[in-house]
Amino acid sequence: MRIVITGASGNVGSALIRRLRADGEHEVVGVARRIPDYASIDGPRWISIDLTDPDSGSALRQAFRGADAVVHLAWAFQPSHQVDYLEAVGVGGTERVLDACTAAAVSHVVHMSSVGAYSPKRDTAPVTEDWPVDGVPTSSYSRHKAAAEKLLDSFERSADAPVLTRLRPGIIGQRLVGSALLRYGVPVLVPAKTIGAVPVLPFPDGMTIAMVHADDVADAIVRVLDRRAAGAFNLAAAEPASAATIAEALGARWIPTPARVLRAAMAAAWQLRLQPVSPGWLDLGCAAPALDSSRAARELGWSPTVDALGVLRDIVDGMSHATAGATPVLRRRTVLAELSALTTKGPISHRHQP
Repeated sequence: MRIVITGASGNVGSALIRRLRADGEHEVVGVARRIPDYASIDGPRWISIDLTDPDSGSALRQAFRGADAVVHLAWAFQPSHQVDYLEAVGVGGTERVLDACTAAAVSHVVHMSSVGAYSPKRDTAPVTEDWPVDGVPTSSYSRHKAAAEKLLDSFERSADAPVLTRLRPGIIGQRLVGSALLRYGVPVLVPAKTIGAVPVLPFPDGMTIAMVHADDVADAIVRVLDRRAAGAFNLAAAEPASAATIAEALGARWIPTPARVLRAAMAAAWQLRLQPVSPGWLDLGCAAPALDSSRAARELGWSPTVDALGVLRDIVDGMSHATAGATPVLRRRTVLAELSALTTKGPISHRHQP
């Protein structure tokens, strides 16, 4: 099978390529804005394409030509203060990918959506795939995931639409993404080794976060490709992570804190450029529902192998050791390198994308 993966250099892409290489039965093409500077005999063929480029359509069509499936993973999380850029990657990029899939007559498209596409929860009960996908308005990530779902709706209604799969995972983690998470979510001067030494964790009571390991997501994608399974599939560990679970993974003491108090502090620090994570992520964490993954179990034979605490421990271990991968987006993070980037390019939450 010839499989083209957009966003192949990132968190899920790295796990999926590992899985496909282990299978050894597929021709894999990796599409990314910044591609690795290495080549491997048994690795993917890499193509550099910037999905925000209005003229990227022809390059995408060429990359997709002859593909049995396109797995669309590309998304951006920073710069968080440049929402127009994030929308251009997530929503505009998805539109260009879908147009190119139509032009190249791709027969199967797998889109990586998210728990973030769902409308706010009403209670603690896990939701199935028929829950509304209107997003959480105060989270740009959520708004963009919901907007991408609307593009998929239109795409699916076209006369010659291919098989379309929407995967809606919880927060995806693995050890390898440690350095990337340090860059995207931790102030520049905070060294990696302090991550596992947080004494207290102020978090709202009642907040729960659906989580899933990147390797489990990769397994689900392979099952979808093998079965040409259509429709939407939730992917999450059986129990979501709670504030107490997060504190346990960090080895910290949880201090229940009203969401409004934490949001005000988070927003102030973000506006002052003291930390790079927008308060919309807290809003999403408080509003996102738990996920019922029983459809994936029934139709794909899928089940998660890592529970939420295991995913969190993998993330914390990766961050505390600044674990890195071989691609630019997963490169090793050091305080010295981040200070250099800060002085030459500005904070990551405002940084111009080359």
